[in-house]
Amino acid sequence: MDAIAPNTATNPAPDTYVIAAHPNWRESRVNRPLMAAAGQLARVQVRDLYSSYPDYCVDVAREQAALARARLVVLMHPIQWYAMPALQKLWLDEVLTYGWAYGEGGTALKGKDLWLVATTGSPQASYHPQSHHRHFFDAFLPPYKQTAALCGMRFLPPLVLHGARRASQQEVAAHLEIFSQHLQSYPDWPELADLALPPLGEVPATDRPLT
Repeated sequence: MDAIAPNTATNPAPDTYVIAAHPNWRESRVNRPLMAAAGQLARVQVRDLYSSYPDYCVDVAREQAALARARLVVLMHPIQWYAMPALQKLWLDEVLTYGWAYGEGGTALKGKDLWLVATTGSPQASYHPQSHHRHFFDAFLPPYKQTAALCGMRFLPPLVLHGARRASQQEVAAHLEIFSQHLQSYPDWPELADLALPPLGEVPATDRPLT
């Protein structure tokens, strides 16, 4: 499945870009219906990374063009080993380039919003200092937050469904409703009222290899 985009002849151009990454959609109980729901909304473009780039050869120009059009960028994936799936990480490595997304002249994403929509296999109670994950879930979010900050983006409060493998149909349906409502009402979210843009991170020349 390639990018899902609405008919712009009758609908406004999408201002939300959902990057969906799941290594095995057949086993997905939550991310798959989330992706389908997003694809039904006129203002949303969806990229299914594992179907679009099965050879792991990311089309950087196409992805940067989609990001440039968006106001809201959504990373949607299951949490695997406390991080994002491999192809999602490769997408970040390839697409968010120095001089475009960050660093000298890298202002293409400045002022945009980044929203993490994630699922975990373990229930929320497992993300606790006294449980086997040893930390609250927020302890695993700094890489996402700092990626947004370095690019001059706001990192929005994540939408996370814990225990996705065992979630009831009612819980999944409620989660889908929250997700769809947020996409449709963006940027009019009450929780965004007090969120300020971070200062654009300066990357010293000494942090870059000599060319």
